[in-house]
Amino acid sequence: MNTIAIIPAGGKGLRAGGAENKSIATPKQYLRINGKELIAYTLETFQKNKLIDKIIIAAEPDYFDLLLRIVRKHKFSKVKLIVEGGETRQHSVYNALLSSQAENNDLIVVHDAARALLPDAVLSDSIEVAKAKGNALVCIKAKDTLIKANKYVDEYLNRNEVYYVQTPQIFRYRELLRAMNKAFRENFFGTDESMLVKKLGRKINIVEGSVFNFKITTKEDIKMFEKLVR
Repeated sequence: MNTIAIIPAGGKGLRAGGAENKSIATPKQYLRINGKELIAYTLETFQKNKLIDKIIIAAEPDYFDLLLRIVRKHKFSKVKLIVEGGETRQHSVYNALLSSQAENNDLIVVHDAARALLPDAVLSDSIEVAKAKGNALVCIKAKDTLIKANKYVDEYLNRNEVYYVQTPQIFRYRELLRAMNKAFRENFFGTDESMLVKKLGRKINIVEGSVFNFKITTKEDIKMFEKLVR
């Protein structure tokens, strides 16, 4: 059984703006922070993890050359394939999945390119849970008071029953492919892979994530990331 990481990196990332060059034309995953592209921090975690066998990146063709330079520069030997991303994240992951040459029981580890500080322990724990139970979803439990509202407070939610979903999200190849095929047949587009697998009626196993595993989305996120890696 192989463990294959899929890194969807096709987003525009315009909310993040720029880092060193302050250019909104550069997708956030390719911004250089402390002399290294953001996606390189993400790939480094997967390269070093002993449980990961192969990495596939889904990206826009315009950035294939840059990605190849990053892979060569940092000796990311586990990156075996760069495929074209699709119109949505779901399409991008699907393209990578179809190109993976995975066996039915291989584990597919989907992780956002913009979650660049994934702790190695979280990655390893989630893979071990998926090996034992069939899938794993990394989340962190809500700590703040949560409300449902539209301009005004409607109701207060029980934070003990609320989690923030992160990545990685890990599933057997056969099950994830089945879930994605079903979603496309029904013209359903989920915000992540766990939503698609849940629609198959599967129970999704929660694994504790980390506050450091935040998704870099805004300019404020970039500033925080810069401070953390400085």
